[in-house]
Amino acid sequence: MNGTTKSNFTTLSTAAMMAVVMVACVPARKYEEANQRIRTMQAEVDAANAKARDAQAALEDIRSRDEVNTKRVGELQRDTAVLGNSLRQMTGQYDRINALNNELLDKYNKLLAGQGSENRKLLSDLEALRLDMMNREDSLNALGSRVAEKQAALADTEARLAALQAELESKDQAMKALKDRVSAALTGFEGKGLTVEQRNGRVYVSMENKLLFPSGSYAVDAKGRDLIVKLAKAVEGEKDLNVLVEGHTDTDKVQPGGTLKDNWDLSVMRATSVVRIMQESSRMDPVRITAAGRGEYIPVDRNDKAKNRRIEIILAPDLKELYDLVK
Repeated sequence: MNGTTKSNFTTLSTAAMMAVVMVACVPARKYEEANQRIRTMQAEVDAANAKARDAQAALEDIRSRDEVNTKRVGELQRDTAVLGNSLRQMTGQYDRINALNNELLDKYNKLLAGQGSENRKLLSDLEALRLDMMNREDSLNALGSRVAEKQAALADTEARLAALQAELESKDQAMKALKDRVSAALTGFEGKGLTVEQRNGRVYVSMENKLLFPSGSYAVDAKGRDLIVKLAKAVEGEKDLNVLVEGHTDTDKVQPGGTLKDNWDLSVMRATSVVRIMQESSRMDPVRITAAGRGEYIPVDRNDKAKNRRIEIILAPDLKELYDLVK
C-alpha cells in the first residue's frame, strides 16, 4: 500500500468515527443514510486496497522482468564483444591472405613478363627435371624386370625344392621299407650282436665280429656266411642302392710275423671278405659295393672292445636325382 492509499484510508476512518458520534444526535433516517454512506465508502476503500495490491504485484512482476532483461542485455553485450574480437581476427586474416594473394599475383605477372634469361633458366631446370624423371623411370623399369626375373627364379627354386622334398620323402619311405625287410630277413640274429637302424636317410647294419670271424681272423665262418647271404638276398633287388662295407677293429695290436701288418690291414681284409660273399651269393651290382677298412679309430664303446670289433654295412640310396634337382 502506497502513501496516498494510506492517507485516503485514514481520512475515511476519521469520517466514519465522526459519523458514529453524530448518530445519537440525528434521527433514524439520518442514521441509516449515514450507515449507507459508510458502507459505500468502505467498499470504495476495499476496491482501492485491491487496486493497490494489484498495482504492487504488477510492480514486482515488472521488477523481476527487468532483472531478467538486464541479465540478457549483459549476456548480449559479452557475446557482442566476443563476436567483435572474432570479426577483427577474421578481418586481419583476410587482409593477410589478400596481401599474400596480391604478392603471388605480382610474382606470377613478373614471371610472365620476365626477362628471357630467367625464362630460359626455368625451361632448362624443367628439362633437367624431365630427363631425371625419365632416367628414374628407366631405372624403375629395369628394377621391375630384375624383380620379375628374381620372382621367376624363386618360383623355379620353390618348385625344385618341392620336388626335392618329395624325392627325399620317397627315399626315406624306401629306406624304411628296406630296413623293415632287412630286419625281417635277419630276425634270428638281432639282439645277438646284430643291430639294424635307420638314421640320416640310411640303413645301418652292425654285426659284431663274433657273428662272422674267429678271433684274429678275416675268414668268415659258416654261421657268418649264412648271415651275410641272407642280408645280400634281402637287398639284391634294390637297383638304386649303394652298399658300403666297413671293417672296424679294437685297439689290440696285430701279432707280428703274420700276413697282416696292423689293424688297418685286418679291418680292410674283413670288409673285403664280406663283400666277396655278398657278390657270390646274390645278383648285386659290384659297381654299387665298396669295401673299406676303418681300423681302430671309430669305436662305439671305449670300454667294450667286443662292440668295437665289428662290420658295419651302410645301405644308402642313390642321390643322383637329388643332386640334379639341387643344381
